[in-house]
Amino acid sequence: MRFTRIATTAATAVLTLVGASVIASEPVQFNSTHTTSAAPAAASLPQYDHVVIVPFENKNYTSIKGSSKAPYLNSLASQGALATNSFGLTHPSQPNYIGLFSGSQQGVDDDSCPNDFSTGNLGQQLIDAGKSFTAYSEDLPSAGYTGCKSGDYRRKHAPWADFPTVGNSSHHLPFSSFPSDYSKLPTVSFVVPDMCHDMHDCSVETGDTWLKNNLDGYAQWAKTHNSLLIVTFDEDNFTSVNQIYTSFVGANVKTGYASNTQINHYSVLRTLEDMYGLPPLGGAAGKSAISDLWTTSS
Repeated sequence: MRFTRIATTAATAVLTLVGASVIASEPVQFNSTHTTSAAPAAASLPQYDHVVIVPFENKNYTSIKGSSKAPYLNSLASQGALATNSFGLTHPSQPNYIGLFSGSQQGVDDDSCPNDFSTGNLGQQLIDAGKSFTAYSEDLPSAGYTGCKSGDYRRKHAPWADFPTVGNSSHHLPFSSFPSDYSKLPTVSFVVPDMCHDMHDCSVETGDTWLKNNLDGYAQWAKTHNSLLIVTFDEDNFTSVNQIYTSFVGANVKTGYASNTQINHYSVLRTLEDMYGLPPLGGAAGKSAISDLWTTSS
């Protein structure tokens, strides 16, 4: 498959951290009415055929980085790139998922369910641009299910269910529908483990093993098929710092690279939007796309 790049005339924005107090402070929170100056688009980004994002739950960065309990997650960092200054937006879980998907926490500050929003979101942006989007949730009882929980599935970890245009049976599927032929994946997809495998109710080791057993095939395939795997966490374990583990593995990702650029969920959303030429939503507009992880095309 062909690797392409999006070129712009805007210079890449560089964020410089000054002093430990910047890292220690909680990231700025955005709501649906917050406005911010748009950051320039990255000068050059990969445009992948497929991107898969897998979010895990409630673990401090130091509980994953270098931990013997997370050998597979650490192996992904060595195979690709690790964001060493990655942060959640807030606590608790749900607003982080909503923010990553829509560029705003939509006024949500808890794990209440259900929520319904009519604002813009990444899934609808992709569809409107002629791309494709699907979310695959473990333990989802049926395609397009709108209930708040079933088994170990929780809607609070599936923000697309809150946006009727993309939360339907065409775009929200059980994880059992994740294709074994990865070329049939949509342009962008989310894979959401259940409440045990996402490390919320079970151990780091359990989640790490689940990830290896279920996504390593895609991770290895992605390297040679112009595709990308992003593994991240919603938040840390309720500290004020809220630093999380985020890694990138796939084609045209620097191998063994550790990025010190400060990012959060809005930065990840902005990166995906810039990759596909989509206008940045909400808080993503004030962030720059992640630009230092990528190799040049051959």
